Amino acid sequence: MDSRWLEAHGIYRQLAHSYLQAGWLERPLQGLYRRPFIRGGNNSAEREWQIPVLSAQWIMGFKFHVAATTAMELHGYTHYLRMSGPRKLYLQGDAPRWLSKLDLNVDVTVRQGSLFQDMDVGVDNKEFSLKDNGRELQQSPWQWPMRMSSPERALLETIDEAPNHESFHQIDMLFQFMANVRPKLMTQLLTLCRSVKTKRLFFVFADRHPHAWRKYIDEKAIDLGSGDRMLVKDGRLHPRYRITVPAEFVSKGEHDGA
Repeated sequence: MDSRWLEAHGIYRQLAHSYLQAGWLERPLQGLYRRPFIRGGNNSAEREWQIPVLSAQWIMGFKFHVAATTAMELHGYTHYLRMSGPRKLYLQGDAPRWLSKLDLNVDVTVRQGSLFQDMDVGVDNKEFSLKDNGRELQQSPWQWPMRMSSPERALLETIDEAPNHESFHQIDMLFQFMANVRPKLMTQLLTLCRSVKTKRLFFVFADRHPHAWRKYIDEKAIDLGSGDRMLVKDGRLHPRYRITVPAEFVSKGEHDGA
């Protein structure tokens, strides 16, 4: 909790200081407090990101959600994501700045500008169990839901990170296993999406992996903008969606039309 929350509950600076001296609270950052962790052994709970995120969402009332590939992991797509390098925690909305300053086991990336015209469409409060390798994390007795993107919204948020932060290969892998997309929700999200790049790339990959839901999404009903879009250097211009992608993502027999 932060000092604002403590003061709202009658714990002002002097009393908070007394709690710190007594060991009832500890201060990981200026103006930020938490109950002490039980240290020792191989306990890594102190650096887990879930507890501070849940606290910011439900105790302190910050309006943000877990997004992109982080949400995909929480929905069970971990095996289809590239896990090399540091883990990423994508957050979208009004996340507190102190989250990126904590010593966590993830790299925190906050996207404050919304990719969609509506911040709530496709965002769910998902039941989330705070576990680490099958055991409950210490000092986490809650069974609170995690505010996160649905798989449909998280997929579009992941596409929006390409090519600088997420690779085409990872997105391609995700699409292979997205057999249960809800076409009504995806159509709604595509209609609300502000990024022409993201919408065009969605259809590039959706056509590469023709799941049953694809026929229920009409790209003609989606505003895909006008003109050609260059996204990657030395790529090929997709003949239908007019955006440059790595050559391997343009099917054989298709011509770039440049």
